[in-house]
Amino acid sequence: MNTETNNDAIILYPTAARGHLVSMVELAKFILSHYHRPPLTIHILTISPPYDAVSISNYIASVSSSITPSIVFHSLPPVSLPTSFSSTPNHETLMFEVLRLNNPNFHDFLISLSKTYNIRALIADSFCFEALTLASKLQIPAYCFFTSPAACLAAFLYFPTIHRTTDKCIKDLNNILNIPGIPPLPSGDMIKPLLERSDSAYHNFLNVAATMPKTAGIIVNTFEALEHKCLREISDGLCVSDSPTPPIYTVGPLIAYDKERATGHECLRWLDSQPERSVVFLCFGSLGVFSKEQLREIAFGLERSGQRFLWVVRNPPSEKIHNLAASSQVDPDLDSLLTEGFLDRTRERAMVVKKWAPQVAVLNHGSVGGFVTHCGWNSVLEAVVAGVPMVAWPLYAEQRLNRVVMVEELKIALWMHEEEGGVVTAEEVEERVRELMESEIGEIVRKRVGIAKEEAEAAMREGGSSRVALANFFESWKN
Repeated sequence: MNTETNNDAIILYPTAARGHLVSMVELAKFILSHYHRPPLTIHILTISPPYDAVSISNYIASVSSSITPSIVFHSLPPVSLPTSFSSTPNHETLMFEVLRLNNPNFHDFLISLSKTYNIRALIADSFCFEALTLASKLQIPAYCFFTSPAACLAAFLYFPTIHRTTDKCIKDLNNILNIPGIPPLPSGDMIKPLLERSDSAYHNFLNVAATMPKTAGIIVNTFEALEHKCLREISDGLCVSDSPTPPIYTVGPLIAYDKERATGHECLRWLDSQPERSVVFLCFGSLGVFSKEQLREIAFGLERSGQRFLWVVRNPPSEKIHNLAASSQVDPDLDSLLTEGFLDRTRERAMVVKKWAPQVAVLNHGSVGGFVTHCGWNSVLEAVVAGVPMVAWPLYAEQRLNRVVMVEELKIALWMHEEEGGVVTAEEVEERVRELMESEIGEIVRKRVGIAKEEAEAAMREGGSSRVALANFFESWKN
């Protein structure tokens, strides 16, 4: 899009999911901290989410009050979902529909902003495939921002090939998927919304996979040393069969740290009194929740493990089929949710926190020696940067694929095993926590995470791979 203005701008368009929004904001900060040409303003679009609205709005308000004036938030007008979406089985379908309904608002925003700014690039979340196409039509360089690991990107890029070579649902294949760049993947561990061929999310992600190779580039929140094999095979064109693979820019690890919110939190004061590397931290992202039955299995397992632990607990979901919080949460009643007397019996070596803990601050505390995680990529990177080994317990989205990569390829985590039906027993919780904290295998994982921590630090230094990738990104659109 051509304008007469000298005011340069980049537009960032994340989805409303908190993890995606946080990564996009950190990308904006990273760009501004290393962009040394004429003044640049970054405009971040936000949409009204189909769930968890309060936490997103609070986060945006917090960021807006503290960041540089070179980052400006814009809220697109709210849209109303059709009643037919009230019973949709997954949050990805809701997100795609909200983004689709916002396309006219997005188009109007582009036209309006172009009157006062020279729009250098659009960086959109992979969910926003229609917005990427629209920007390209308006001659704005369009880049995809991928908030999951490169391994997940490889699976998405290869997804159309799987779709063409079978007429079955992936969940029914019952075999091993051989996808370039990632370890052999049991078909049941494929990205969750891709498992069911009749699901509308499946076809939306098929459009995502078809759109990404047509962009000006794909920006990934990872770093070269962590996923070098996978990144090489993607760049060599092994994942895309019918078109060239665009440039891949690895700019991670992009980590958010809300120091003001973390300061003085009671769990940090408790950690101050614990021995070095003695505490297991259990936290399952901004959306992860468990049934009451599963919470009690966790409680039994932690108590019997004999380990010190810090555990973030949320209320169970309203429906057993969901493993994510689809609305704002009230404080859980711990006495009624957990086993009788559990809090009293573990008081000397444990702390249970309601709803939220300052995860980055916790992971970087010297008393924390292990992390039981849902395998969300932001959480994985935070643990890597802190040098904390993990137990991988995926809940939704691409997290089962992430677990395979974390355990089999990166060797930075142990595998939490589920029973048929998805339940993890108290015995499994006990065994994995002990293995992480006390065994030789746990020590091997700890050493590997320590190496990854050093590699992450090197990637972000002057001349490091992520700084070089950012400079290459600048070069790709400066003219």
